[in-house]
Amino acid sequence: MHYSTLSAEDAVAKIKSGDRVFLHTAAATPQRLIEAMVGRAGELRNVEIVSLHTEGDAPYARPEYRDSFRLNALFVGRNVRKSVQDGDGDAIPVFLSDVPSLFENRILPLDVALVHVSPPDRHGYCSLGVSVDATLAAVHAAKVVIAQVNPNMPRTHGEGLLHTSKIHAMVDVDDPLLETPRHILSDIEIRIGQHIASIVEDGATLQLGIGAIPDATLAALSGHRDLGIHSEMFSDGVVELVEKGVINGSKKRSHREIIVASFLVGTRRLYDFVDDNPLVEMLPSDYVNDTREIRKNPRVTAINSALEIDMSGQVCADSIGQKYFSGVGGQMDFIRGAALSKGGKPIIALPSTTKNGLSRIVPQLKPGAGVVTTRAHVQYVVTEFGIVNLHGKNLRQRAEALASIAHPDFREDICRQAHALYGSYGRSFT
Repeated sequence: MHYSTLSAEDAVAKIKSGDRVFLHTAAATPQRLIEAMVGRAGELRNVEIVSLHTEGDAPYARPEYRDSFRLNALFVGRNVRKSVQDGDGDAIPVFLSDVPSLFENRILPLDVALVHVSPPDRHGYCSLGVSVDATLAAVHAAKVVIAQVNPNMPRTHGEGLLHTSKIHAMVDVDDPLLETPRHILSDIEIRIGQHIASIVEDGATLQLGIGAIPDATLAALSGHRDLGIHSEMFSDGVVELVEKGVINGSKKRSHREIIVASFLVGTRRLYDFVDDNPLVEMLPSDYVNDTREIRKNPRVTAINSALEIDMSGQVCADSIGQKYFSGVGGQMDFIRGAALSKGGKPIIALPSTTKNGLSRIVPQLKPGAGVVTTRAHVQYVVTEFGIVNLHGKNLRQRAEALASIAHPDFREDICRQAHALYGSYGRSFT
């Protein structure tokens, strides 16, 4: 279909000082439009940038542009972390399932949405491709939609279609999508993945994120059968298990035999796999992350990470002390959804120590640390030293269980502090 285009510079001329601008998520981050917008820094003032996790460079977050742009992040990634921690940007703690409603209900009214789409089909519909998440709500809520149109963006099935009549300016690009290579797994990560795989049942529906532990888990699942995917996102490891027949979704009750996600991050292999593939449905995050939808599938096994966990089971996943590190994301959505699923297993997985050799299982969280998953929600906890299930355990029993999977160098101290806090009854902390 023929469509009119502008240069990136002319397209972003629609952005005005004081506007609130949404950026498309993750591998769909519209780099050309961002570069053109930042090129207008000298004439723009107080433009608020709203985004979830983005990939690639984030020049708007640099200190020299603080008078022109200020980030208001719904999730903090590596490319903007310093800006937020230095006070040049802000972070909003919010469940991923709630983000679309911020736009729809005009809690965060949007002036402009910068998005990255496939070329239109013969009916005039572009695809949001690898990121539907909260972007679908953003394009419907924004006063102005500006799209970079890229033949390298896969056309995905689901609900990520956007008609050219809803786009106010289109910019042709022919750039490779941003890719995230597979992790080289450490021995610790491999052991964690093997532990998790040992409690994944055949016929389970999986939720996984991106990173070493999800990759290690997927690598350990090749002997399983009839697994399904209902996850806010997935990466290349899922493709391999589909090709081996391990993932077929045959036991799912909702979206049977379909892989459900709201965004993707990976390599070109992943992007080619989802292109025009009816096996994969890309849906908005207020649906994918809705606990009412998650619980419909049997044996939902949700695998999420943490930065720190205290001996009562409180999980910090978004900050290191007072320093905001990432975000709430979809962890609580899926931890609760999995717990409500028949036979479900909500899992928090983490290495027992930090890169600096400090224990991640601690008597108390660092001052100022945020609790993302409460101790009432946490169930399975996995480190390289094993698995414990805290569900139904009292505080004294939880401390004992978590000490058993802490690094051996720290177990005695955890037990000593647990004894001082909770006393002893029946069994000793050993």
